[in-house]
Amino acid sequence: MGPELEAFEREFADFLGAAHCVGVASGTDALALCLRAAGVGSGDEVIIPANTFIASAMAVSQVGATPRMVDIDDHYLIDTSVIEAAITPRTKAIMPVHLYGQAADLGPLMALAERHKLHVIEDACQAHGARYDGRRVGTFGTAAAFSFYPGKNLGAYGDGGAVVTADPEIAERVRLLRDFGQRKKYEHVIIGGNSRLDSMQAAILRVKLRYLDRWNACRRGAARTYDELLDCPGITRPLCRDLDGHVYHLYVVRVARRNAALQTLAQSGIQAGIHYPVPVHLQPAYAHLGLRRGAYPRTEAAAGEIISLPMFPEITNSQIERVAATLRQHVGGAQEARS
Repeated sequence: MGPELEAFEREFADFLGAAHCVGVASGTDALALCLRAAGVGSGDEVIIPANTFIASAMAVSQVGATPRMVDIDDHYLIDTSVIEAAITPRTKAIMPVHLYGQAADLGPLMALAERHKLHVIEDACQAHGARYDGRRVGTFGTAAAFSFYPGKNLGAYGDGGAVVTADPEIAERVRLLRDFGQRKKYEHVIIGGNSRLDSMQAAILRVKLRYLDRWNACRRGAARTYDELLDCPGITRPLCRDLDGHVYHLYVVRVARRNAALQTLAQSGIQAGIHYPVPVHLQPAYAHLGLRRGAYPRTEAAAGEIISLPMFPEITNSQIERVAATLRQHVGGAQEARS
């Protein structure tokens, strides 16, 4: 809550082209605070994609609302064509998730939200610097949430997050909510909590912010190399709506026999991951929603085949070539075994 935080808030807002930035303790807190500041609460529904990190859903649950999931498009992002059918009288907001570093299709989504008078809360926790139609994500909706977890494109040395908005009333409410509802020390005007971004993390983020565009460009270059080397049968490369707008927090491919592929990579000293192996609606925490396997077939199909390959700004072409060669060899061997 000191000068380093205030400076970072100004600088990150300027970077995005936003009016207000409020530093908070984590990306999950940022999502929940966005919702609370927009008036989302008990009895409300928030539409989210089924393919996302569970924090998107849990932030909705934390404010007393219900996550209402929809399936995904070919980019693994919220399918804007099915959102309208999910709107009910209880729907208060839509939460598009800019997953893996790529913007959701915000044009039709924003038009739909305006038509139904719904808030749009952008989950931009994986999309620092990403663009949609030339404009930075996080500047389209009522408010947006960013995470500064160390593994993010812009990461602190611990947890951290931010709420970004054009609405001064939303910004002021988040400032109150993050700091025990106090406008000045010991004067508590609303019921809030403790979700402050500490000065050390803000100071670190200020330095790293200067390099973010450069690092994102390196990620795009790595993705282009992956695209070239993985253009082969048996591997589905990620679709990109706008190469200049994608910041490739993750480079996600799909292969059959995914677990065997992961094992092959691991045996070659290559660490890969899965984001995310169990969709939100199939998690035990959300069993009470009564959703069964088959509810969101595209999400479920992706969850069984996706692999996140090594991706970071400093990755070298030789490292990418090694990853690609190992994966191609695995896929080729699997196809020969089946033939």
